[in-house]
Amino acid sequence: MQKILLVGKPNSGKSLLFNQLTGLRQKVANFPGVTVELKSGVFNAFSHNASPKTGEAYDGKAEQKFELIDYPGTYSLKSLSKDESIAIEQLLAAMSDEETSVILCNLDATRMERSLVFALQVQEIAKQYDKTVVFTLNMIDELLRFNHSIDTIELSKKLGSPVFAVSAKTLIGINELQKGLSEIAVSPEKFRVKATEINQQASGVAAKILAKEFAIQADIVLKRQNKIDSLLLNSVFGGIAFLLIMFFLFQAIFTWATPLMDATESGIGILANLVSGFVGEGLLNDFIRDAIFGGLGSFLVFVPQIMVLTLIIGLLEDSGYLARAALICHKPLSFFGLSGRSFIPYLSGHACAIPAILAARTIESPRKRFVTMLTVPLMSCSARLPVYALLIAVLVPDVSYLGGWVNLQGVMFFVLYFFGILTALIVSAVLNKMTKDSKEYQDMPFILELPSYRLPHWQPLFYRILNSGTQFIKRAGPIIFVVSLVIWSLGYFPNNGDLQNSYLSAIGQWIEPVFAPMGVDWRYGVAILVSFLAREVFVGVLGTMFSIENADENIAGLAANLEADGLSLASGVALLAFYVIALQCVATVATLKAELGKNRYAWGAFVAYGLLAYLVSMTLYAVISSY
Repeated sequence: MQKILLVGKPNSGKSLLFNQLTGLRQKVANFPGVTVELKSGVFNAFSHNASPKTGEAYDGKAEQKFELIDYPGTYSLKSLSKDESIAIEQLLAAMSDEETSVILCNLDATRMERSLVFALQVQEIAKQYDKTVVFTLNMIDELLRFNHSIDTIELSKKLGSPVFAVSAKTLIGINELQKGLSEIAVSPEKFRVKATEINQQASGVAAKILAKEFAIQADIVLKRQNKIDSLLLNSVFGGIAFLLIMFFLFQAIFTWATPLMDATESGIGILANLVSGFVGEGLLNDFIRDAIFGGLGSFLVFVPQIMVLTLIIGLLEDSGYLARAALICHKPLSFFGLSGRSFIPYLSGHACAIPAILAARTIESPRKRFVTMLTVPLMSCSARLPVYALLIAVLVPDVSYLGGWVNLQGVMFFVLYFFGILTALIVSAVLNKMTKDSKEYQDMPFILELPSYRLPHWQPLFYRILNSGTQFIKRAGPIIFVVSLVIWSLGYFPNNGDLQNSYLSAIGQWIEPVFAPMGVDWRYGVAILVSFLAREVFVGVLGTMFSIENADENIAGLAANLEADGLSLASGVALLAFYVIALQCVATVATLKAELGKNRYAWGAFVAYGLLAYLVSMTLYAVISSY
């Protein structure tokens, strides 16, 4: 299949144009070794005598299909990072490919000069490979609001390539583009780049000349944007707006996704009972209900949360606010070797590390993205809450001060959350220094273009949301499922589900000396091992060990049993410190593996955080026990 390459700068409406030309016929892949996505879809090129709606050929000629490939947005063919370098290398290789028919350069009509610099560089390379270039002036609807128009015929003569004025959002000019691109793609040799006075000059010089003649004046477009920025970037009001928007984001991830997650969990439970109902009691029934469906539920339950986070981040990004928020946060976070864009993963990490790691894709610098992804698991996610609630109920009295405004247990929760954030920032600073000379994860300057404020378009946002869920299932799901099966098998055999007499229990008793320096026995050791599936399982396992039914819903009863059993303050604090730091979540490890592309980083983080958690908890136990 012949190819059409779609290129352009970021925030230029390129993704929406891609969706308009391909519809639902698209797939997502990654360049080898990087997290940058490459989308491809099918563009149907119709003959002049074919119906654009049905594809029915009037002259007997069949439609021709082309693979339309959407390359990552970039400002120049001169790369600043490994990700950009690989993406540009792949683009150049594709331009030299015999199967490439047309290069479609998308220009931002509101910021024409910046778009043209990259587009003219691409055109120069295309001439070398004797390829056809087509330019689209996107977002033309925004120019029409200011009564500004561009003479595309004259611009086409100056550029030496066809130019189409379109709006992928309002569909202005889309039909004309589809017809014109169909004709050009079928016979590209008729539309090769023509040498002109303009395209013989350096791209920067040519872009300035063309922008001066055709583009709208920047101050006209920026007038409204500057007014809004004067509020949202204001040192007082901007800070308040930022906190309110972040609160909205946090609530969306933490609270609004909960009903969807509960519905997913309930649906899997109902389906498990329905299927297992056809099988008699015994091993097969338990395997189907607890191993198969339990394993599926262990990762499918995260999908709604990931999709909700993608929705909110997509709204912030498409509206133009995400770039402003990154600007506000960059200075304090850069002290620890992080990017301003790291604040979204860190914030959402308090709900769940999995969507937070995926949110780190928005960070341009490979090193800062790498550091952010590796430190997000130190944020105290919602799965830690049952563990915190249980141990705090045992260790801290439920008393209030200042007329009930300050609760001592609430203060302890705050201390744990703050400890996680502080640990993440310290580890970030250390990792940043360790990777300073890394060729694999190079740093790049914090370059930020403040895009115009726009209303998001739902079509590409819907595709992005759908893709975030399916990609998680494909990439992280199999690992989570396999580990879940292994843990279930160890906990089930050899006594048909009797956890206290299982292989897992035997392993726990065998490694009891390892947990002794933390002041806990083998029962807590087993709970820690099993909670690698999910941290909150710690409570259920201890409930089984201490004969408390429905321990997840009876925290007070289990807390009373632990206290009666003699769980000391030193041991409790050691356990709390361990769960703040340790990467006790197979889903998070699987997501790190999928995003970073290497086992050594994902499992290295698991081992490193486990050792750090062990050393910190052991030290705290020794210090507190000495008093």
